[in-house]
Amino acid sequence: MSPTPPVTPGWLPWHPDPSRPAFVPPAGSVDAHCHVFGPAARFPFAPERKYTPVDGGKEQLFALRDHLGLSRNVIVQATCHGKDNSALVDALRAAGGRARGVATVDADVTPGELERLHAAGVRGVRFNFVKRLVDAAPTRALRTIAEKIAPLGWHVVLYFEAEDLPAHEEFFLSLPVPIVVDHLGRPDVSKDPEGPEFTGFLDFAARSGAWVKVSCPERLSRTGPPALDGERHAYADVVPFARRVVAAFPDRVLWGTDWPHPNLTGHMPDDGLLLDHVPRIAVTAEQRQALLVDNPMRLYWPDETA
Repeated sequence: MSPTPPVTPGWLPWHPDPSRPAFVPPAGSVDAHCHVFGPAARFPFAPERKYTPVDGGKEQLFALRDHLGLSRNVIVQATCHGKDNSALVDALRAAGGRARGVATVDADVTPGELERLHAAGVRGVRFNFVKRLVDAAPTRALRTIAEKIAPLGWHVVLYFEAEDLPAHEEFFLSLPVPIVVDHLGRPDVSKDPEGPEFTGFLDFAARSGAWVKVSCPERLSRTGPPALDGERHAYADVVPFARRVVAAFPDRVLWGTDWPHPNLTGHMPDDGLLLDHVPRIAVTAEQRQALLVDNPMRLYWPDETA
């Protein structure tokens, strides 16, 4: 066992007592974007990490899944673990088929390692372009990775800031695998949701056939109010952006909690209220069924039914 490292100063721990959601999700609902952090004593964080989080292991994640009335998880490799996917694989194996994974790998990853990850439940690789989290992304290496995972039927998850999309768009469009975009493409929600920047993102999603996660309103919101203390209308400034995506791509939207919510500095949301946010962005029963069940099942469990 390794010693537990000191947590990044100011780090907000995950909510210790999330409320019971008022919204009852449809049977078979999936949290399609969440993480596991350590525990660091068993799964040490990467030396090159940009932050050191509070532990948030598989036991806590699965307890939250059950508390929220969800059925499955898609666990995304956290940058604090770098390219060591051990904590991710451990969680996937413990989930009994109820979780899939998105890994991080090097360009020199072997076919044998990819097969091992596939057997554990990995179905994608994340490419992180957020400058505060990673060093400059080498596009040649990323293309090599995309070519290696294509025979497995995997996809690439892209994490970028809205302002950086024009610089990367042609590279993204050239990738030989399906793409999934994290967190609405991180728009500036102080701008007009009908304006040129977000319309440009929707055009990119249409051209690329991308799947889009309508996740992390707590990360995108400028004016809130936060999902705390029973607030029923949280993150109002994000709602029109998410609704526009759900309406434009009803069969290619995904939702996730982003638990344990890394790198938040203002507040730590109540995960029950985050689930209660879903009916505000997916306003019909048909949209909610697609968002929470049909779409993630088709992408991550195509041979199964919820």
